[in-house]
Amino acid sequence: MHHTSEQTRSIWMATDMPVVPPLTLGAHADVCIVGAGIAGLTTAYCLMKSGKSIIVVDKGPPGGGMTGRTTAHLSNAVDDRYVEIQRLHGASGAQVAAESHSAAIDWIDMIRVREGIDCDFMRLDGYLFAPSNGPADLIEEEWQAAQRAGLTGVERLNRLPHGLFPTGPCLKFPRQGQFHPLKYLTGLVRAIQRDGGRIFRDAHVVNVETGAQVTIETSQGCAVTADRLVVATNTPINNIVTIHTKQAAYISYVIGARVPAGTVTPVLLWDTLDPYHYIRFSTESAGTPDEQTWIIVGGEDHKAGQANDGEARYARLEAWARERFPEMGDLGFRWSGQIMESVDGLGFIGRNPGDSDQVYIATGDSGMGMTHGTIAGLVIADLIMQRPSPWAPLYDPSRRTIRAAGEFLRESLNMAAQYTDWVTGGDVNSEEEVAPGQGAILRDGLTKIAAYRDDQGILHKCSAVCPHLDCIVAWNNTESTWDCPCHGSRFDKFGTVLNGPATTNLTPIVAKHPA
Repeated sequence: MHHTSEQTRSIWMATDMPVVPPLTLGAHADVCIVGAGIAGLTTAYCLMKSGKSIIVVDKGPPGGGMTGRTTAHLSNAVDDRYVEIQRLHGASGAQVAAESHSAAIDWIDMIRVREGIDCDFMRLDGYLFAPSNGPADLIEEEWQAAQRAGLTGVERLNRLPHGLFPTGPCLKFPRQGQFHPLKYLTGLVRAIQRDGGRIFRDAHVVNVETGAQVTIETSQGCAVTADRLVVATNTPINNIVTIHTKQAAYISYVIGARVPAGTVTPVLLWDTLDPYHYIRFSTESAGTPDEQTWIIVGGEDHKAGQANDGEARYARLEAWARERFPEMGDLGFRWSGQIMESVDGLGFIGRNPGDSDQVYIATGDSGMGMTHGTIAGLVIADLIMQRPSPWAPLYDPSRRTIRAAGEFLRESLNMAAQYTDWVTGGDVNSEEEVAPGQGAILRDGLTKIAAYRDDQGILHKCSAVCPHLDCIVAWNNTESTWDCPCHGSRFDKFGTVLNGPATTNLTPIVAKHPA
């Protein structure tokens, strides 16, 4: 689903994406794909190469969702670490995870060569490091787990190389990758269109019906029918409960600053702190006349809708980065993105639980959105084409990971606790306390109101009840959005839905003008 923010823009968003038409009429294809991010477009490309006709629909332009807000690490060093993946999925599961993420990097490399996509793809080393005062045993255990998972090229080092800042021990993951995600999607869009695939924007899906065929209906009044449906919308919009109990939405923050050319060696970096930090370097014009070298630093995550201190988190990111890279210039970019963390560290890719083989989903990126999205395209295409898919069981959305029961319970209790917002007071006591450019929750008897005052002083009011499962939304001052703390739905300051699982807007209440 399309996420837009007037507050922040990623370094990639200066890219002009291919123009695709709005969906204005009904249509039919073998497969309809909802979501024009990396998962949806990779799936479309793979299915077209297998002879299927496809239609891709999205509320916004290609790459307008979370793919444009990634930092675009391409890595087989899974975010939840191999020690944990092995505990939850066994030795064979960890091996499949390593194999599939490695293959995803190779596939992106192959496709950008085959299609002539100039997307700044680069092979480089990645380093997982402990702070200089951190426990060394975490690195040792992860090194052994990575070896058991088949990543025998991973090396254990005493500290980061290349004259980088002092650290404790680290692991070197060779042959990782990075790229410009929107330039890559531009290439996929053009390849899909060249081969007859249809991609539409302004197609906000509000209903999915299964039967002899799958039918999707849009808020614009159009319908698309297909034999198969793939929902690749960051978090599923067609699944009311099942998947949403097995994953949670987190907000991750990113800053970008110039560094003098030639002073840094391109690497990927990830630390073991909590909250953690991740770094890459990129040479981008980023809307400026000349190419420059940028350091891109992310982290300081929190659960969506459960914190409103983005300024403090950006400040902590900047302080952490400047301590290690004093040559950083002024910040040129800052943005945030939403990550879907599954309870067992791996994506949910395959048939939607409870449906027949008509409906497929791709979600649960777990901080590995670019590789998980690519894996999704490969796995779902195999399933639809009824080809053997050795990775499909590991990523099956219906899986029950018994050893993740503790995390499942913690997330369920956290979600349940958010419903207590129904009985608490508001953020402010009266409308007059809502400042221009700000939002706040007001209590009105037994109900709660999401109130935003624009720069002209006009107050815009909506119901604060998320239409997905009735949680109370919270104001996100950094992005000027209303965020649901239960399942990650997000709405713009006027209540228009930006991110699922909600498919409808917050219910508007007549605005009150200042006296």
